[in-house]
Amino acid sequence: MLNQAHLLWKRLMYVSALPFILTSLPSLAEDAGALYNTPYDVSLGERYFERQCSRCHGFDAKGNDETGAPDLTGRLNRASNEVGIFNVIRNGVPGTAMLPVDSDLPDTQVWQLVAYIESLRYDPNSVQLDGSADSGLALFQGKGECASCHMVRGNGGRLGPDLSRVGESTRPEDLMVAITNPHEDVDPRWWTLEITGPDGITRSGFRMGEDSFSVRIMDTDSNLWSYQKNDIRSIERIERSTMPSYDGSMSENELDDLVAYLFSLRREEN
Repeated sequence: MLNQAHLLWKRLMYVSALPFILTSLPSLAEDAGALYNTPYDVSLGERYFERQCSRCHGFDAKGNDETGAPDLTGRLNRASNEVGIFNVIRNGVPGTAMLPVDSDLPDTQVWQLVAYIESLRYDPNSVQLDGSADSGLALFQGKGECASCHMVRGNGGRLGPDLSRVGESTRPEDLMVAITNPHEDVDPRWWTLEITGPDGITRSGFRMGEDSFSVRIMDTDSNLWSYQKNDIRSIERIERSTMPSYDGSMSENELDDLVAYLFSLRREEN
């Protein structure tokens, strides 16, 4: 009888201590990801992103060339899965501007942020397009004259964004908007500045860099010009794109082909 009572007491002690044991175990990233991926969690993650992360990565999460913040809507260089994203957010990336989140931020909230970032990405191989990528390449290099301004894998011009991996981060519908209405959303990196310097000469070029004291532009011949702001006679900021619209110069089929080619541009697999 005594032994049975002793055994029952030990069982009761174990059960009463179980919650403490469970809460004392270290949280493992790989054990929690799927627990916080509901639409509600994604919404809360988006709110946190807009408050804390958009300052560098932008409200659209497509990054910022000036700050070095990467685009989070395509393939990520430093994380290949949810656990990797969690660790980057929690621990930061040494030697970069990516700092760790506040150590007091609950893991739950970090996972909600992970869920939001994951919601921005999708499998491009699942997308079916009407156009032909091969025909689009011919348009890119020929009729469209796109290669005169855009570089693809080291070949082309420097007067527009490098498109070598544009298909990883841009959906087909957004590519179509970019080539038919290029003025809709122009990144500040591609704004044009017209500056009259202390010598009275007015030069126009892309806004390569700007701070409180100086500004640097690159003209259409790829020459760089730097100015001290207190020496500038006048400056005009043009926030429209220098890229022409192809809405009237290409047929619907040609536009579909060009989109198909651009969407095919992704990191080359080894």
